[in-house]
Amino acid sequence: MRELNLSYLMLAQRVLASDREAAQSHLGLSTEMADTLLKLSPAQTEKLASSSQVLCFFRMSADAMLTGLAGRSNEAPVSAVANDALLAA
Repeated sequence: MRELNLSYLMLAQRVLASDREAAQSHLGLSTEMADTLLKLSPAQTEKLASSSQVLCFFRMSADAMLTGLAGRSNEAPVSAVANDALLAA
């Protein structure tokens, strides 16, 4: 659980820093939540990642997104599929 949370938080921080508007839209984050995520120190990020709850949620309502993920080649690296899933969340 910790690794999933940490991966999500780090990815969210990275995409928010590079293109905040698009990241907020893709991740479904409010302005306040985006501000909070960007202000977290590494220690705070680690502590939050250690929560016993999953911090991300998956929005599987888009047929095209689900079809795209399901139709990937078996040769696609696991990390690429995981990154696509996190970005879609």
